[in-house]
Amino acid sequence: MKNALLNSLTSLLFICGYAHGQTTIINAKAYIDVETGKKFTNPSLLIEDNRIVRVAKQGDIKSPQGATIIDLSDKTLLPGLMDMHVHLTSDPADNFLAAQNYSIPRKTVKAVKNAHTTLMAGFTTVRNLGAPGYSVIATRDAINAGEIDGPRIYSAGYSISITGGHCDDNFSAPEKKAVSGGVADGPWAVRAKVRENIKYGANTIKICATGGVFSKGTKVGVQQFSEQELKAAAEEAHLRGLIIAAHAHGTNGIKAAIRAGIDSIEHCSFMDDEAIALAKQHGTYLSCDIYNTEYTLAFGEANGVPEENINKEKQVSTAQRESFRRAVKAGLNMVFGSDAAIYPHGDNAKQFSRMVQFGMTPLQAIQSATINSAALLKNPEIGKISEGYLADIIAVDDDPLNKINTLENVRFVMKDGKVLKYTTQN
Repeated sequence: MKNALLNSLTSLLFICGYAHGQTTIINAKAYIDVETGKKFTNPSLLIEDNRIVRVAKQGDIKSPQGATIIDLSDKTLLPGLMDMHVHLTSDPADNFLAAQNYSIPRKTVKAVKNAHTTLMAGFTTVRNLGAPGYSVIATRDAINAGEIDGPRIYSAGYSISITGGHCDDNFSAPEKKAVSGGVADGPWAVRAKVRENIKYGANTIKICATGGVFSKGTKVGVQQFSEQELKAAAEEAHLRGLIIAAHAHGTNGIKAAIRAGIDSIEHCSFMDDEAIALAKQHGTYLSCDIYNTEYTLAFGEANGVPEENINKEKQVSTAQRESFRRAVKAGLNMVFGSDAAIYPHGDNAKQFSRMVQFGMTPLQAIQSATINSAALLKNPEIGKISEGYLADIIAVDDDPLNKINTLENVRFVMKDGKVLKYTTQN
């Protein structure tokens, strides 16, 4: 009872007033080395400002004067989790068609709310793959300025689409002549759109290579951009030092995107042997959202998702999970991508158990959301609990290597050295 009270009081102090410029020591039951899968018991972490400066056994670190001591003696530590495919501006429970008409300010408010929810779930870094009006870029900038709390965000700005493609606005009446801000046709137009996104703050790029589930009038497996256009997008992103993702369900679109030099393929629903071999050859990363189909088929109709879109979800769900299983078996580069917004933000970690169910070991699933995602982002400062790394740290009740769904109940969240959550209860 006394420890619970102390934890609650400490949590309140952290959430209300914890800031950089302090020395912190975290003592825990264990931490997971996500590279080796080894569990180290009774660790002590010394954190200066926003970096881990020492990892040792408890008792081996002399507490500096004025240091804050955090007692997580019944918890297991992991590095902050990463989700490489989210859409912070949308909520799945909103009426699907009504939400198409939300204003940019309304979507920005959604993004602020969902960013906080995502962080509280233990995801300290996310990649937002498409949002209108640079709304998530504004959210990211507010987080970086310390005005609001949220994860570290890599934001693509507008998703790049062919006219009438998956990432265009196909729900409005023709006379409105509504066009998504990411529409571009032809290689030079695609290059210009990449440049425009970067001009307004994008720090990653997303292009839609095939049809999709939640668009109107697109066939989910059909290639949209030509390989020449995809190559132009990849080259332009890489010239500016950014990684690029391709939405790609269909086989031909997946292979064209890989050959074009796209860094990560999203969804990957229809992978044949050649696609798997190409991904292996090019070192392409795959991001497969294999949980959200359950939410869509259970709640999509009640949430106003049209029959066309639910039928397309039925087409891809089994195939996508089989492609995931085959990709894991082939040893391809895999990252964690939930497509949160198709299912509720904050439930991101529910995908871990499905990743294990469909072929991954618990360690591989954890690696997809830590060191693999850090490698995709080319960020050597995140993804591990190790000296010199940024202090992005979470804590859970159980050993996730034995009980993967413990990641669905994160008790402690530190991002960039700042404690955002510290609780002993749900």
